[in-house]
Amino acid sequence: MNELDIYARQGFAGRAGMGQAPALLVVDFVAGFADPAHFGGGNILAAIDATVPLLAHARARGWPVAHTRVVYADDGSDAGVFTLKAPSLLKLTEANPLSQIVPALAPRDGELVVRKQGASAFFGTALAAWLAFRRVDTVVVAGCTTSGCVRASVVDAMQHNLRCIVATDCVGDRALAPHEANLFDMGQKYADLMTAAEVMHAST
Repeated sequence: MNELDIYARQGFAGRAGMGQAPALLVVDFVAGFADPAHFGGGNILAAIDATVPLLAHARARGWPVAHTRVVYADDGSDAGVFTLKAPSLLKLTEANPLSQIVPALAPRDGELVVRKQGASAFFGTALAAWLAFRRVDTVVVAGCTTSGCVRASVVDAMQHNLRCIVATDCVGDRALAPHEANLFDMGQKYADLMTAAEVMHAST
């Protein structure tokens, strides 16, 4: 019996589908994660490129759009255990060029920019309330890393009773093995998996 058979026999991999009011969440596509010399590598650059048309589609359809950045105080006073595991994250301060959203996905007026100190876009932020005010029922997720902040954000979106769709070609990781493993796991338990083209076709 292979892995898919095990999950199917136990009743996983159901489809939540696209709701009536989607939003796009773009997680941590900042300069530092686009650069293999800092936090990047793997397929992250390709995922950024694939997100450009998805973001354009979301804007054309009038979806709420939220972006996230990891931002720490200059003196590290808001640091937590996350930075004990990855102390280099402390360089991602408000003004550091590494913490700036890549130009190809630069936010527009009216789009939310979430500053976070942890993995999830929801934990300790106003994102859930912002989405609720806009009556969002589905979050389409792009960003990086698949195994880290994307996954954490997807799990929290589901726990806020939001349908969640991971745009598979719009998420990336510095290593492909955790990228693929986490896509598989999210698809079995927390989110629907669709390419950007499939998302756009389903929401036209």
